Amino acid sequence: MDIWSSLMDGFATALTPMNLLYAFIGVLLGTAVGVLPGIGPAMTVALLLPVTTVLEPTSAFIMFAGIYYGGMYGGSTTSILLNTPGESSSVITAIEGNKMAKAGKAAQALATAAIGSFVAGTIGTTLLVVFAPIVVQFAVSLGSPSYFAIMMLALLAVTAVLGASRLRGFASLGLGLAIGLVGIDSVTGQRRLTFGQPLLADGLDVVVVAVAIFAVGEALWVAAHLRRTPLQIIPVGRPWMGKQDWKRSWKPWLRGTVFGFPFGALPAGGAEIPTFLSYVTEKRLSKHPEEFGKGAIEGVAGPEAANNAAAAGTLTPMLALGLPTNATAAVMLAAFVQFGIQPGPLLFQNEGPLVWALIASLFIGNTLLLLVNLPLAPVWAKLLRLPRPYLYAGILFFATLGAYAVNLQAFDLAILLVLGGLGFMMRRYGLPVLPLILGLILGPRAEGQLRKTLQLSAGDVSGLWSEPIAVVVYIIIAVVLAWPLLAKLWRRLRPRPAGLAMAGGPAVDGPAAGPAAAPSAEPSEAGSYLSPAVEAPAAVRPAAERRADAGRRGADATHANHGQENP
Repeated sequence: MDIWSSLMDGFATALTPMNLLYAFIGVLLGTAVGVLPGIGPAMTVALLLPVTTVLEPTSAFIMFAGIYYGGMYGGSTTSILLNTPGESSSVITAIEGNKMAKAGKAAQALATAAIGSFVAGTIGTTLLVVFAPIVVQFAVSLGSPSYFAIMMLALLAVTAVLGASRLRGFASLGLGLAIGLVGIDSVTGQRRLTFGQPLLADGLDVVVVAVAIFAVGEALWVAAHLRRTPLQIIPVGRPWMGKQDWKRSWKPWLRGTVFGFPFGALPAGGAEIPTFLSYVTEKRLSKHPEEFGKGAIEGVAGPEAANNAAAAGTLTPMLALGLPTNATAAVMLAAFVQFGIQPGPLLFQNEGPLVWALIASLFIGNTLLLLVNLPLAPVWAKLLRLPRPYLYAGILFFATLGAYAVNLQAFDLAILLVLGGLGFMMRRYGLPVLPLILGLILGPRAEGQLRKTLQLSAGDVSGLWSEPIAVVVYIIIAVVLAWPLLAKLWRRLRPRPAGLAMAGGPAVDGPAAGPAAAPSAEPSEAGSYLSPAVEAPAAVRPAAERRADAGRRGADATHANHGQENP
């Protein structure tokens, strides 16, 4: 029986009324728990494991699949509206999505997330059906050197392109790597950075850290300025995506899918790396790079597509090899064992009807997600009309609830408060938040792959580039690191017109000192826009204009001395 006949039989099973009901329940539960910070799909599936023992295995797994996809989408809702990721894979969505929401484009951000999730999920599930054997074979062929190189690329690439200062980006990355070191060394068994606290032996949960840095840090930052700035109600804006939004979103949806599915299928992959790489790619390729960091729709469309494509890719090694690549897949694997089903390469042969019904339910659940969440986008966006004190009080409540629910330990609440203070200080001094979360997530994984590589090479450093994929990735890393220096040298060595060469220098004699030296809004030959203060020499600028500049500089100094009172 070929794969398409098997898939049609799976649809026949998944489209029965009872299984459709379980798929709908799973989608609703997944969306709901994805919206709550800290309570993700993995925890929901784990909590429902005892309840599902009375169900048929096929019905239980159809519901689990709905929870999985629903949780992936639900995490983007709070990332966009409240700057509070429900899942680590939704962290990247908060960067541009929340800026869009604050600019009155929440409904468009939610809509592009929903449609992107549908497009990528459908394509990803189709790829799961068609190319699963090929992708799994490629994933198994990669060794620790390639995994380590890919993780280093993700760390350096994202840190290098975020924020106004690379130094601040790498400082934030260092904080994340340090937090990731907390716990017991997996090789030596020694405790690191636990300060004698037994509850830190297992390390800091990434959900607790993400909720603290994003949600609590944001709430404290807003609370610190509530008395200094008037309360403003954020406008909801246009309820649906416009023609320009569609035009700017469809290519990121497809590119995000290309990133997400292969990484989801890698045994050391997951949804975090492709969402980061998708964001970097969209920023490089965008025709509106100036909007990134201020609410670019490409920065929502691409990462959300990568997120859901990775969700489909994650099921590839789980179903074909019995190898989970994230927490939810691990819990679903435990569910197979609970029902007496042996996961692994023989799963398709021994439990074919169940597996194909599960895959068919992914198409169904993806469609249900779109039908349920797309009409709700304007409704969700109206949450932003709440006054900020009430809104952030709710954020703190759910953040506290989510952090406590991770381990049911009051100690996590203390960690939440301490790291929330760190998130506040990072905002105060301009450190980007994302490199910290990235270092926390990928740091321990990269360390594990590094140690495996050095063990296999008997400590020889050349083992790090012993695979062709690793060599290619290291070349890309070298280009990323050297590009700013090369670009700077190119701008210096490239010949420029005489007028531009004189800009900002001594006073120009003759006609250049007159109207011809007026400020221009056109980009220079060096590729950057020259401000009026640089374009026109101070000696030839009007006295009133110089006095206005002096006043602005004095206001800026007063503003800095008062601790940046405006958020």
